[in-house]
Amino acid sequence: MRTAICSGSFDPITLGHLDIIRRAAACFDRVWVCVSPNAEKKNQMFTPEQKLQLVRAAVAGLDHVEAELWPGLLADYAVAHGASVIVRGVRSVADFDVEYQMALINRGIHPELETLLLPASAEYQHFSSSMAREMIRYRQPLEQYLPSSIIPLVRDMLEKKEG
Repeated sequence: MRTAICSGSFDPITLGHLDIIRRAAACFDRVWVCVSPNAEKKNQMFTPEQKLQLVRAAVAGLDHVEAELWPGLLADYAVAHGASVIVRGVRSVADFDVEYQMALINRGIHPELETLLLPASAEYQHFSSSMAREMIRYRQPLEQYLPSSIIPLVRDMLEKKEG
C-alpha cells in the first residue's frame, strides 16, 4: 500500500489545501492529513482541535483520507504511519525554497522519505490561510476560499469565540 502524508497548520483549511489533498489521494492508496499545531505561527484563529475538526469535515467525502493532530516532527509522523512520501503544495518560488529545505531536513531524519511538491492549481495560487482568516474576520463571503462543508463550522466557532 502506498501511503502519503499531507501536512500543514490548516488555520483554516482552504480550497487550495483541499485541492492538494484530493490530488494526492488520486495518486496514493492512503493519505494521512497531519494537522500540526505550529505554535510558531502568529495570529492563529483556531485551536489545534478546531483545526482538526475543520480538516476532518473538509475531507469527509474523500475515500482513504484521514486526519490527525501531531505535535511532533513530520518525518516521525510519516514513518509512524508507514508513509514513504510527504506531499506538499507550492504556490511560488518562495514556497519551493522553503519546501526544498524541509525536504532535505526530513530526508536527513529519515533517508527513506521522499517529498513530492505539487504546484498549486492556477485558481488557488493566490490562496493562503492568512487571507482566509482576514475574510473570516471581516465577515466576507467564504465560498470561494473555504470548502463548503466547513463554512458553518467556521462561523459557529467564530461566534463562540466572540460570544
